[in-house]
Amino acid sequence: MEVALYVLAALLIVGGLVGNILPALPGIPMIFGGIWLAAAVDQYQHLGLWWLVFIGVFGVLGIVVDFVSGTLGAQRVGASKRALTGAALGTLVGMFFGIAGLLLGPFVGALVGELLSGTSVLRSAHVGAATWVGLLLGTLVKLVLSFVMIGLFGFAWLIG
Repeated sequence: MEVALYVLAALLIVGGLVGNILPALPGIPMIFGGIWLAAAVDQYQHLGLWWLVFIGVFGVLGIVVDFVSGTLGAQRVGASKRALTGAALGTLVGMFFGIAGLLLGPFVGALVGELLSGTSVLRSAHVGAATWVGLLLGTLVKLVLSFVMIGLFGFAWLIG
């Protein structure tokens, strides 16, 4: 049974890495769940509470980056408050429409928000594109933080 639980932990971690790229899966929570499962199966001998808290901090940071990256992209190009609100709402609503919704939601939200502010279509498209670039950069940061979590897990396991 112990081997099966370690395999499940590894599958959660690998699935979490995939989930960082495919937004339909909760990547960072899956990675943390896999790490926690491996620690629990080992009865926390190699990975104690403080290591889990430390790794969890990186996980929380990754989740925060995931939620605000599109909005920060729009803010970077001087988007209006309506565009920023639209990008945030587009991200939230997009979660319910799978990959397409998560990729297009922030863009469409920022675009519509900027249009509602009375700016030109070209300016609104520029804000939407900046939102999308922010989303891509956020995904990259989230992926890096995921590898940091896995690296810390491996390091703690080796020294523990």
